[in-house]
Amino acid sequence: MSSETKSVCEQETYEYLYNAHSQTLYNYIYYKCGDKQQAEDTVQDAFVKLWNNCSKVFFEKAKSFLYTVARNIFLNEVAHKKIVLEHQNTLSNRTTNETPLFLLEEQEFMQQLKDAIANLPEKQREVFLLSRIDKKKYSEIAEITGVSIKAVEKRMSLALVTLRKQFGKI
Repeated sequence: MSSETKSVCEQETYEYLYNAHSQTLYNYIYYKCGDKQQAEDTVQDAFVKLWNNCSKVFFEKAKSFLYTVARNIFLNEVAHKKIVLEHQNTLSNRTTNETPLFLLEEQEFMQQLKDAIANLPEKQREVFLLSRIDKKKYSEIAEITGVSIKAVEKRMSLALVTLRKQFGKI
């Protein structure tokens, strides 16, 4: 079956779209809001909207539709909030032979890194995390965020300059 004949309303095709895009869509929203439950709810709502509009959405446009809907849901929910990222500290669950001083310094560095990433402007943080955590190519990031590849490059460059300046002081 060619992609032209695939209907988003067919269960097999819908499940394929869910399996192919739900995790990355979740990560995208999570990086924007820092709230796991909100990200899960937003992804679920986006897929519900896709199902409700399945007869109007072409298979080739489904991914773009999902990201646009999820972005709009997110913006509607958090227009009045400041975005904050939270990360779990896995160091306390880890056993190691490293000295307590080393562990303390490592923990302080990781917190400074998390804070530095969290303090990046939203668009720079989003591009940085999609690139460095999700290992997305700039072309994929451009499609996900709805901006040009040049804009992605600029945001990444600004994020790296900011982080380099901050860690030059450490």
